[in-house]
Amino acid sequence: MTDVNHVRPVPDGAPEGVPSGGDAPRLSELLSRAGRGDEAAFAAFYDATSARAYGLALRVVRNPAHAEEVTQEAYLDAWRSSTRYDAERGSAAGWLLTIVHRKAVDRVRSVEASTTRDETWNRQTAPVDHDQTSEAAHASLDAARVRSAVATLTDVQRRAVELTYFGGYTHTEVAALLDVPLGTAKTRIRDGLIRLRDLMGVGS
Repeated sequence: MTDVNHVRPVPDGAPEGVPSGGDAPRLSELLSRAGRGDEAAFAAFYDATSARAYGLALRVVRNPAHAEEVTQEAYLDAWRSSTRYDAERGSAAGWLLTIVHRKAVDRVRSVEASTTRDETWNRQTAPVDHDQTSEAAHASLDAARVRSAVATLTDVQRRAVELTYFGGYTHTEVAALLDVPLGTAKTRIRDGLIRLRDLMGVGS
């Protein structure tokens, strides 16, 4: 069976025309002839049913562009499977509309699944806003912990640590300010930092 190149696209905004009951035998005959390879018969079947098929697709997918695509897919499927149409099991229009409805529902599910994937991806990749209030609170708590811990040092340790880490002085400058040998200044700073680490639970 060859492709149906002569089948025209569904016109934009096609109305929902409903074939009359008297058309049922004619449509069944056209579809049966199409099943035997009669392209002209299938074109006539398309002309008689496309408005109704488009109307059904539009009601389900609620998007004109998607409805047109669904309708065309349904007719392509109908052309390929027309050999299996059995007039004794139902009308040709009903057979076609069953195909249209199935494809329209599949399109809705596909669109919904795609939308869900996009929303999930957007949530997972969206930058996390920093809570500045929370950060400020944590910084305040950390500063309070440091001040509390420093207060527990011996006077010589506290003075050495304050000059080095709060005052920004070098070890040599701290030694000069405290009027002690450089080695003594380094020892006081080291011992003070070890005590701070232990008090604040920071790993070595």
